[in-house]
Amino acid sequence: MKVEDIAAAIERIVPLGLAQDWDNVGLLIGDPKRNVKNVLLTIDITDAVVAEAKKLKTDLIISYHPIIWDGLKKITSDGPTGVVYDLIRARISVFSIHTALDSSVGGVNDGLAEILGIQDAAPLGDYVDAPGGDTYKLVVFVPIDSVSKVSNAVFAAGAGMLGNYSHCGFGAEGAGTFLPTEGAKPAIGSKGNFEKVAEVRFETIVPAERLDGVIAAMKKAHPYEMPAFDVLKLCNPQGKFGLGRIGKLARPARLQTLLERVKKHTGAKAVGIVGKEKRLVKKAAVCAGSCGKIIDAVVAAKADLYLTGELKHHQALAAQEAGLTCICLGHTVSERFILKKFAKQLQKQLNSVTIKVSKKDADPFRWKNV
Repeated sequence: MKVEDIAAAIERIVPLGLAQDWDNVGLLIGDPKRNVKNVLLTIDITDAVVAEAKKLKTDLIISYHPIIWDGLKKITSDGPTGVVYDLIRARISVFSIHTALDSSVGGVNDGLAEILGIQDAAPLGDYVDAPGGDTYKLVVFVPIDSVSKVSNAVFAAGAGMLGNYSHCGFGAEGAGTFLPTEGAKPAIGSKGNFEKVAEVRFETIVPAERLDGVIAAMKKAHPYEMPAFDVLKLCNPQGKFGLGRIGKLARPARLQTLLERVKKHTGAKAVGIVGKEKRLVKKAAVCAGSCGKIIDAVVAAKADLYLTGELKHHQALAAQEAGLTCICLGHTVSERFILKKFAKQLQKQLNSVTIKVSKKDADPFRWKNV
């Protein structure tokens, strides 16, 4: 399996179009055509992670944080570009997913919301457009014995993708009528004779960029000279995409109970707490990593609790004065827990590669009692 095939599988789980415009996601190092057998997942790429990757004979590292943020003027073996130099020499490709994973359905922030028990969680801010642009519904009427041929052709051309599902469609039987006139070359019936044929109304969804190709594939596979079909533009049913999540808890809980859940699912060994500790939490917000500026939206929404990675001093003070309780896990601790889930999702699509989560990737902070 090639790097580009794995990139396509990642895109199906985490659409890169959901990333913030300041971010740097996608294939950052490597050859899209290179064969891959071993994949390593990590939050950060450090010297220790690169050494681990070499030991595991890794061909591709999928990192949460980008290894390259800004344009590089030089890449040398020493200094800040040493890790990049080492990866290139070792022929290890790097693919980053960062804020695309933050915003995606089932990603980091949905994971944090699930830990707290937030129901119907909605994004907090830094909104982005839905991935893939416009979506259309193709409806085509096909003789019953040709449905498989036509549907397989449109699926192969890129129709029928819905989240992590492919070949999505619907069919309903009915009767199609037509009367071939002068100049017609009917596949069924003859000129001048009224025909009534058992047909299936087959419909599926198509992304805008695949629409022309799907229609062409449908026409080529369809037995009729002039197939009847409709193309309908769909409204985006998914609502907003963005960073953070907010909502009411399915069951109100004491802060201590929520802390125990957070510790269990993220592995946090210590947390920073701002504001009241003895309180019943009914409404909560989350944002992985560093999402301090979103705190204004959390305060305005009158949430009881904000779970995040880190806050700046003035943001913590603002939360305290507003009566908002905050839990700070540490930047990468708020993110690392999602790697195991993502590895399982990706493995289901990539049977021919081995996917492992790094054991050397770690929080740069060591928390100690003094």
